[in-house]
Amino acid sequence: MSRAVREATRRVGVPRLVAAVVVVAAAVAVFVVSSTVFAYHSSNHDEGVYLLQAALLLEGQLELRAGELAGAFRPWFFAEDGGRLYPKYTPVPAALFAVSMALFGEPRVTLAAVAAANAGLTYLLAATVFDRRVGAVAAALFSASPLALVTTSAFLPYAPTTALNLLFAVAYLRGVRDGSAAAAGVAGLAIGTAFFARPYTAVLFAAPFVAHALYSVARSVSADGIALAGPVRRQGLTALVGLGFVGVTLAYNVRMTGSAVLFPYEAFAPADGPGFGPREILGHSVVYTPELALTATGYALRYLATRWFVAGPIGTTAALAGLALVARRWIDGRDDGDAFERRAGLALAGLLVSVTAGNVAFWGNYNVLATMSDPTDGLVSQFGPFYHFDLLVPLSVFAAVAVVAGWDRGVPAVRSSIERRGSRRVARAAVALLVLSALVGASVAAAAAISAPLDRNAAHTDKYATAYEPVEAADLEDAVVFVPTPYGDWQNHPFQYLRNDGGLDGSVVYALDRDPGGDFAVLDAYPDRTHYRFAYRGEWTPNPDRHVTPTLETLELRRGTALAGETVVGVPPRVARATVRLESETGASSEYAVSDPGGSIAVPWSIDRDAARLTAADDAVRVGGTDTVVLTVTLVQPDGGTLTYRQETTVRTDLEGVEAVWPPERSVCPLVTACGNEGTYLPDRPDAHRDGVSFETRLGPQA
Repeated sequence: MSRAVREATRRVGVPRLVAAVVVVAAAVAVFVVSSTVFAYHSSNHDEGVYLLQAALLLEGQLELRAGELAGAFRPWFFAEDGGRLYPKYTPVPAALFAVSMALFGEPRVTLAAVAAANAGLTYLLAATVFDRRVGAVAAALFSASPLALVTTSAFLPYAPTTALNLLFAVAYLRGVRDGSAAAAGVAGLAIGTAFFARPYTAVLFAAPFVAHALYSVARSVSADGIALAGPVRRQGLTALVGLGFVGVTLAYNVRMTGSAVLFPYEAFAPADGPGFGPREILGHSVVYTPELALTATGYALRYLATRWFVAGPIGTTAALAGLALVARRWIDGRDDGDAFERRAGLALAGLLVSVTAGNVAFWGNYNVLATMSDPTDGLVSQFGPFYHFDLLVPLSVFAAVAVVAGWDRGVPAVRSSIERRGSRRVARAAVALLVLSALVGASVAAAAAISAPLDRNAAHTDKYATAYEPVEAADLEDAVVFVPTPYGDWQNHPFQYLRNDGGLDGSVVYALDRDPGGDFAVLDAYPDRTHYRFAYRGEWTPNPDRHVTPTLETLELRRGTALAGETVVGVPPRVARATVRLESETGASSEYAVSDPGGSIAVPWSIDRDAARLTAADDAVRVGGTDTVVLTVTLVQPDGGTLTYRQETTVRTDLEGVEAVWPPERSVCPLVTACGNEGTYLPDRPDAHRDGVSFETRLGPQA
């Protein structure tokens, strides 16, 4: 085999092999990270939106049909329209997740496939514009970037949309280079689907290529008019297919919102889209001025360049160097091959402008920053500036140009220099050592950049794992679980792991724990299931280090013409007196005092269709319909300090009697009479409470 043939084999075969290894490694890495670091999903609760949307698609539905129970089942970021619940997002990313759910029962397979697709398409894109060696290196740099690894490992739309955008870019440029109408059609299909997925993102990505297409068409104009062959036909086909999917998007809008130009995200939050001025979503608002936009964009780009692109500043410097190298080559180029590279490369470089400039007008880049000057705060600390995800494409390609150029120029120079001073063997060893040192240094830099966000996300996973312990241990089947609402009446915010299927009839149905009327409506809708209450002690906050102590209680309905109950509470030392109080939502109350209580206080009480009563008091507390009967026992120390036992019983009365959800919600509150989840009593964990605290309840038919 001649030297030329060996050289050609090296240049073509090895890069393909390297690219294949990178593709497989990217898929494996994303699957592992998704299964471990994001085992219970992330603190970005959009994941639950897409996964529920995928479940709906598998049921043949675009919306959740909850009817009168819409308030009990409303998921995060779903709009409500007369008992119909639909997501603010379009169904393309969810459809991709649904494919692997249907085929493998595991949506994470899609995440791995997206990682592989992005790596492979980055290779093809760089190989199309430059050469296969640049392509192999670009694929590795893209996949090793923290933004790519972390964001692709979560069920979010950014990486899947980039895969569609990359497919468009590769197909478009192959169509231009090879004169292929088929490739032009694929380009239109890809960018049209990307538009359906994320319209604004697709437009920003397509803009430089649209400029190239317009330039190509303009050059086809001759003195006799436009030549229908060549560029005009190909660009027209791309535009036709792409605009067809724009039509699909508008048709979807009509189906969901009733208007072709009203997107679901806008119906959910009219002031949430691109633009300046007042921006708002769910009570969070800001006046988004151009000055604020530029400041936020500056921080986002800074964090991308220093933390979220591969090897941080080193990788970004390589990208700038690569861009400078090819710019010089484009300026000096003269032949047709250089012309294609120059025009295709300009389109690729144009992404740096279009994606950056377009995102200035979107206030989401401000929201992900939280405290703008702190890269360890907010969503940007965990996922990076993900609205700029597409910038990984040009950065990786141009950084790869610099790496390959450095190899081609640096390695022979080093080898020649050493050979002049010593043997060829020493030169080879020195070059190998130099390359190994560079690889180790780059790997260490890349690992350091990735480890910080992975650690932050892992801390959230530990918090969720603790919270879900009793649910995981219960092995629930044919159940209804009422879940708490720390962030308002939203499902999957924050508990997106506890998610319904599309038909609200899965093995476990999760419902919001709301007012008495709402809870009884759910109980009536699922009368033959086992009912549970998932609760926790503590305050749920976004801080991953603040854990809660969870509990899962089995619920049942106690019915009777009248019900008699007894509540027995423990009395810690140094309690001088106590007050027992019974009240309902009507505001009526009854109470009595206990002087010098002993080690415990027993409180007998009863309820019928008209009223609730303390046995030791004369006054009755009126109840009616659905209501909450609250019993409190407040212990008072000589210095005025208090400890209150609080018992809240959900009841419903009718002409035949009364029914109560049992056991009641119980809490133990120091200094105040109501403390919510922070004082939740844990009957299965008595050691979690202070000495002397105990809380026993009984309820049955009145004799």
